[in-house]
Amino acid sequence: MASLSAADLGDVEWRKSSYSGGGESQCVEVADLSATRHSKIAIRDSKHTAGAALLLSVSAFDAFVRLAAAQAV
Repeated sequence: MASLSAADLGDVEWRKSSYSGGGESQCVEVADLSATRHSKIAIRDSKHTAGAALLLSVSAFDAFVRLAAAQAV
């Protein structure tokens, strides 16, 4: 797991989580960087797009999604 400024990632395609609410709170965006030199999945707060981005390995991101989905039930 690593963190850096989302701006340092350059022009990547971010997409908002389908589980983010329709309002302006609790919005998470992800970018698949697995085909780049980072070989990671990036996560950022959509309200602070130039702020920090958390970089997770693909397997760590998959585990995070499975755990979050299990908690949502």
